[in-house]
Amino acid sequence: MSRKYFGTDGVRGRVGQAPITPDFVMRLGYAAGKVLLEDADLAVGDRPSVLIGKDTRLSGYMLESALEAGFAAAGVDVCLVGPMPTPAVAYLTRALRLQAGIVISASHNPYYDNGIKFFSAQGTKLPDDVERAIEALVDQPMTCVAPASLGRARRIDDARGRYIEFCKSTFPNALDLRGLKIVVDCAHGAAYHTAPDVFHELGAEVVRIGHQPNGTNINDGFGATSPRALCEAVLAHGADLGVALDGDADRIQMVDAKGNLYDGDQLLYAIVCSRARRGTVSGVAGTLMTNLALEHALARMDIPFGRAAVGDRYVVEMLHENGWLYGGENSGHILALDCHTTGDGTIAALQVLAALREAGGSLQELLGGLLLYPQKLINVPIVKGFPWQDDPAIQAALRSVEQRMAGRGRVLLRASGTEPLLRVMVEGEDASAVLAAAEELADVVRNAAQSA
Repeated sequence: MSRKYFGTDGVRGRVGQAPITPDFVMRLGYAAGKVLLEDADLAVGDRPSVLIGKDTRLSGYMLESALEAGFAAAGVDVCLVGPMPTPAVAYLTRALRLQAGIVISASHNPYYDNGIKFFSAQGTKLPDDVERAIEALVDQPMTCVAPASLGRARRIDDARGRYIEFCKSTFPNALDLRGLKIVVDCAHGAAYHTAPDVFHELGAEVVRIGHQPNGTNINDGFGATSPRALCEAVLAHGADLGVALDGDADRIQMVDAKGNLYDGDQLLYAIVCSRARRGTVSGVAGTLMTNLALEHALARMDIPFGRAAVGDRYVVEMLHENGWLYGGENSGHILALDCHTTGDGTIAALQVLAALREAGGSLQELLGGLLLYPQKLINVPIVKGFPWQDDPAIQAALRSVEQRMAGRGRVLLRASGTEPLLRVMVEGEDASAVLAAAEELADVVRNAAQSA
């Protein structure tokens, strides 16, 4: 059964339009609370407790109150931490032995979007069947428990410090960051008051950018999805490295002293090489979007590689199924399950920095064994539900491009799980051929979408 509201990363949309409205979010909290009450393994008389964090969007205040009301009506206690990175919520949920964690965030989207995503008691994304159980209740009439059974809310004042210490604990005790100047771009998002302090407390000289959120500037010209600001700041300050996070700090890009930008595939490779030097890496999980060059590089190291569906939740599922520890997406979601249960941009940066400290030299030298193939991604706006798989013109163009790229690259069409877009991706050895093929295919999709 397909999900009505949940996408690849929770429920997401434009604020004020269904489903991101106060009444729906209150019902979502209520439905989630009812599911938790049914599934929670609690002592008699105890109530389940959840943790709610958010990024820095103005709409977070409204949605936080609506969620809190829904959970309280279901008889669930709520712990509030305010603006906090998505992976921090996952960690705190597990550390405080709570029944679930909820993040109010639309990740890398503009401020006028927002969303709700859930973590289990183990700090992992909710399984599909639990999300379906919540959806089955969210459109049902909402009631309220007896007054004496209503949930209560409290704030956790030391959440920020707890999370900073957790991040630092993933960096080897024998190493530090002394002598490094690092620019940290927080995208005016949830990590504005955590990430810079992590690197500073490990000894680095930190230059902060994108650290002044005002409710509407999240991801606006800063962060992992707009890395130009980081590249310019690294060069302007003569920094050794730059780290860019996105609005909820679960994805990362890095920049070296020359202003060269490195994506998730390259940073994952750096971490895997470091772990391989310490011991055996049993396997690595990527996605359909992972650059083919990474797969080939891992093959030369005799490390198995698998491709999951796009979305870090599916990468995590593949890791658990195979008993692997490392995986990620080229967008910057990086999983190191020996450090955390979910993708964490700050922790991923620390693992890359540890690899640099161990190997010496520059990031460019560390990644010398991985030369990415040219890849072109074009996002084509479509109407939600557009049946592109059944469109004869699109399918004919897809077959034509696949035949031309056979043996020399890959072609991928997929609908975004978070935005009304069809992603057209082509990669191969020849950059001009890749660009031409991607534009040709995108034009066909664009024309078909406009005619629908």
